[in-house]
Amino acid sequence: MSLQGQRIVVIGGTSGIGLAVAEAAGREGADIVVASRRQQSVDAALERLPQGTEGHVLDATDEAAVGAFFQRVGAFDHLVYTAGESLLMEGFLESDLDRARRFLDTRLWGAYTAVKQGAPLMRKGGSVVLTTGTAGRRPMPGTTVAASLCGAMESLTRALALELAPLRVNVVSPGVVRTDLWRDLPEEDRKGLYESSAGSLPVGRVGEPADIAEAYLYLMRGGYSTGSMVVVDGGGVLV
Repeated sequence: MSLQGQRIVVIGGTSGIGLAVAEAAGREGADIVVASRRQQSVDAALERLPQGTEGHVLDATDEAAVGAFFQRVGAFDHLVYTAGESLLMEGFLESDLDRARRFLDTRLWGAYTAVKQGAPLMRKGGSVVLTTGTAGRRPMPGTTVAASLCGAMESLTRALALELAPLRVNVVSPGVVRTDLWRDLPEEDRKGLYESSAGSLPVGRVGEPADIAEAYLYLMRGGYSTGSMVVVDGGGVLV
């Protein structure tokens, strides 16, 4: 199934994986709407995306703002949610609960709100593609918040697939990808993470946003997939 002429909303679509999804879908002739919290990010993304792409500033944690956003967007076909702050890594006993709640507000409750507000406007045959991660299956020390999020996103996907049927709901689980997700790490630590991950992965390298975007496009096209999780991690859960 082609995405030609399909209207796709990508919340978090101005950087990283979300931007790669918007670019890939745009190349297939889809009409793209991207949303992000910062105007600067929206403006930069619009310079890269096809002419006619819509860009909006949106706080995904504000339900009234999310509802108003979808009313402006109107009817559409697919919702992709990749929005989130940089990865939160800290020891459990030293964790800052307020910071943990903010992390979950955008990544979990933001996704929940976007689906709630967007689903009534989605056309027949449409789909939702959410985002999780491999920390739920392969946690490491310092990833209690991330692992909790991943488990929640997987369960939310399955529940929504039943509740919103025949609208399809799926989720993508990326491994280590070269994006701003790691921006809070010092440069040397970030470089070391990429190098060590590449050395341990069966594919011999870390992921790029374009690698992961292919999974989102597959799930939008795949009319027989719902309640599913696609893992794109270079074999990370195997080693």
